[in-house]
Amino acid sequence: MSSVAIVGAGPGLGAAVARRFGREGFAVGLVARDRGRLDGIVEGLAAGGITARGFPADVRRPQELAAALDRLAGALGTVEVLQYSPVPHRDFMRPVLDTGHRDLVGPIEFSVYGPVAAVQQVLPGMRRLGRGTILFVNGGSAAVPHPERAGTSIAFAAESAYGHLLHDRLAGEGIHVAQLVIPGTISAGHARKDPDVLAQTLWTLHRERHGFRHYADDLDS
Repeated sequence: MSSVAIVGAGPGLGAAVARRFGREGFAVGLVARDRGRLDGIVEGLAAGGITARGFPADVRRPQELAAALDRLAGALGTVEVLQYSPVPHRDFMRPVLDTGHRDLVGPIEFSVYGPVAAVQQVLPGMRRLGRGTILFVNGGSAAVPHPERAGTSIAFAAESAYGHLLHDRLAGEGIHVAQLVIPGTISAGHARKDPDVLAQTLWTLHRERHGFRHYADDLDS
């Protein structure tokens, strides 16, 4: 059995993606800092007949994240799909002229060190399978830098570059890398940004396997 690993799993988008991939037969591994929240999501998925487990880890601690993904693969099967979608901290979003070099440590740990550690951990397994999907989920500042959100704008740009490099390098190995940019907020009931709608979009990216950057909605939405 292969699994989907959702890094940054929460009760909104993470749980929706877990349900969508779980319906297709994937075992679901959820990674986030809060064990209690993970347990609640796992219980809800189990009630729907989906095999799921939670693995607590802080994405700003690369070794901790890699170890969680290693345990996940051991418990649920090789990670065939990795989704990296933790929600950035509010203190990453300072105006650019108020952002010093120390203010960028957190965003870079969150959006560069974390993704690199996650990808490096799961990539050997994907190569053994001969297939895989890596999905990066980012806010609108990944596409258009925002002067009031300097930390995420800078770190998302680096994450985007890393993802694009992976996309180009791994396509020939049957491993698809894509980014979904979600402008604004994820909103229940929204035609394009409801969690279940976004989960379907991510499932489609996994299945159709074309292009790197995709948009959930218009950038000015």
